Amino acid sequence: MTRVAVITGASRGIGAATASVLAERGFRVVVNYRSSAAEADGVVRAVTSAGGEAVAIRADVTEADVVTAMVKETERRWGRIDVVVHNALIPFAVTSFSDLSWEQLGRKLDSELHAAFLITKDVVPGMISRGYGRLVYLSTGLSRKPRAGMITLGTAKAALDQFVRYIALELAPHGITANLVAPATVDETKVTQQLSADQLGHLSATNPMGRLVRPEEVARTIAFLASEDSGFTTGHYLPVNGGLAMD
Repeated sequence: MTRVAVITGASRGIGAATASVLAERGFRVVVNYRSSAAEADGVVRAVTSAGGEAVAIRADVTEADVVTAMVKETERRWGRIDVVVHNALIPFAVTSFSDLSWEQLGRKLDSELHAAFLITKDVVPGMISRGYGRLVYLSTGLSRKPRAGMITLGTAKAALDQFVRYIALELAPHGITANLVAPATVDETKVTQQLSADQLGHLSATNPMGRLVRPEEVARTIAFLASEDSGFTTGHYLPVNGGLAMD
């Protein structure tokens, strides 16, 4: 059976790498994007030129109606959704607590959980009806190990971590898994674009492997959790950090 995967925020970085890796492994992939149409189309072209199947669908994952429309379009085209990789990056402020406003923190918390809630709510009924599903959410090591300036992202992702554990517990009897992938700072992403060269150099130098994690390395971890091989792995937080933090 050819599995169908929806990847939110898949026009670049981790999402684009995940679309490529899953397509290589035989998945049909939906390349979701909000505003980067040209980049999303480029991901689709790369997948199809390599013999895979992909389609780009525009949807702001914080808007209920358009998320529902994306799910329905995917089901109309390919019959079902077996996998969701929720990777879309919700904008956030890089700031200290002393300069932080409640609007900045509250907006990030609300939008982070709202997006995860919407896509999960729309795909789970179909997964339950088929007795199969894989839900993978992108978190961050910052949800457990704070770093100066990253309070909005780290707090919102910590809330997401707990949300996913509850989803995993409730959906386990239905053959649906829900897991978190938590990379350290990933090269060539929107997050690294917000950091200075000195900050990036410090992050690379302090990692035991002496560099930042690459998008394709995160994608391969996601691919395991999206596969049938991961059927007894649920509710877990999988770091991809080169040994930076060890539990």
